[in-house]
Amino acid sequence: MRTEFQRDRDRIIHSKSFRRLKHKTQVFISPEGDHFRTRLTHTLEVSQIARTIARALKLNEDLTEAIVLGHDLGHTPFGHSGEEALNEIYSEGFKHNFQSLRVVDLLEGNRGLNLSNQVRDGIVNHTGEVSPSTLEGQVVKIADRIAYINHDIDDALRAGIISGEQLPRECIKILGEESRTRISTMVIDLIKYSYNKTEIGMSPEVQHATDNLRKFLFERVYTGSKAKTEENKAKRLIKQLYLFFIENPEQLPEGFDKGDLARGVCDYIAGMTDRFAIASYQKLFVPVGFSLGDLLS
Repeated sequence: MRTEFQRDRDRIIHSKSFRRLKHKTQVFISPEGDHFRTRLTHTLEVSQIARTIARALKLNEDLTEAIVLGHDLGHTPFGHSGEEALNEIYSEGFKHNFQSLRVVDLLEGNRGLNLSNQVRDGIVNHTGEVSPSTLEGQVVKIADRIAYINHDIDDALRAGIISGEQLPRECIKILGEESRTRISTMVIDLIKYSYNKTEIGMSPEVQHATDNLRKFLFERVYTGSKAKTEENKAKRLIKQLYLFFIENPEQLPEGFDKGDLARGVCDYIAGMTDRFAIASYQKLFVPVGFSLGDLLS
């Protein structure tokens, strides 16, 4: 009763890797507040945007949704700072999009999810220089950017990292003052510009404004802001966990490749949630107090 792409979507939704996204950082590490985005809520927002575009362009919505739901399964704890830490310490390098493909091909359930090639292609190419081979994959790649640009601005405003007056006025004039207005502008422009074309994209004017807004985020939020002060701690935590399991392979859980130990350790750490990584670090490196009664028992 289901198409192949519906099966792919359902397999992803019911996976443990998907459920763990709710406890993985989007941008702000351990934020004080319930309304900041997580990797899961980011994924759901991308899905809503991508499905809207796919429906308007008469593309396959199930394929689009399956790609979205799987695109960030390989993200590390602590967001891109965790990704950077593994990329620096693991000799083969680490990129979350390749790890997402590894999750759906091999790691989930110790056998992967047996997804279609179209979904796998969209997952691995949702970021980077290579364009997805399907129009649905191209939609996801742009919808991902539309979502994080706007919700990261929203979270940064909520956290007091930036003010509305600091947003670049030339971009706001084209895209809109409010998040919903900017998303609407980007989506409608993309649909009109891409209709009946062989590639998905925005008009030059809206693309330029979108790129400049993203550049602003890198300069004012993603790099050096007070919201990122815990990143160095997070990176040290990830690297110390990595070195511990390399030096103590017997501590690595069953199901991870001990023949290629570095790869197995990388897989294990990448699958951790923020809180599990912190709990693991405390268990392995933080002394636990004890009483005289503990010694006598």
